[in-house]
Amino acid sequence: MRMNLRTPAAEGLKAMHALEAYLDTAPVPRATLELLRLRVSQINGCGFCVDMHAREALAAGVSGQRVHAVAAWRDTAFFSDEERAALALAEAATRLSDNPDGVPDAVWNAAADHYDEESLAAILMTIVAINAWNRINVTLRNAPALRADETPAATA
Repeated sequence: MRMNLRTPAAEGLKAMHALEAYLDTAPVPRATLELLRLRVSQINGCGFCVDMHAREALAAGVSGQRVHAVAAWRDTAFFSDEERAALALAEAATRLSDNPDGVPDAVWNAAADHYDEESLAAILMTIVAINAWNRINVTLRNAPALRADETPAATA
């Protein structure tokens, strides 16, 4: 880890945690929000957040099969139409430079077809928040710790 932000950016972290507290009250299922956090973290290459949100998704009731398949959500039948719309929005909003128009209208409209305005706002804020956390953790090289119940993979 390059730096611990707790002291030099205590107020900034406090604000980010306040955003997370708001998201805890969102009218969107926690399982859906954890799938979004996991997928965005995969895209951004944030090992710390991938580890955290895979565990959080499982705790929220997402099956192991769906956690493992979220990177290939388009190619499976494991996700609802609502989740697919939210995942497409999460990917588009995370990969803004991939499209000259940012988030395509078709992606936004598909999400808006499945979620009311309050839910859509919570989804958007979840995407914004996890992108921020990813950028902090990747920049500072924060890596997940190996848990006591895990062992490193054997090498050949």
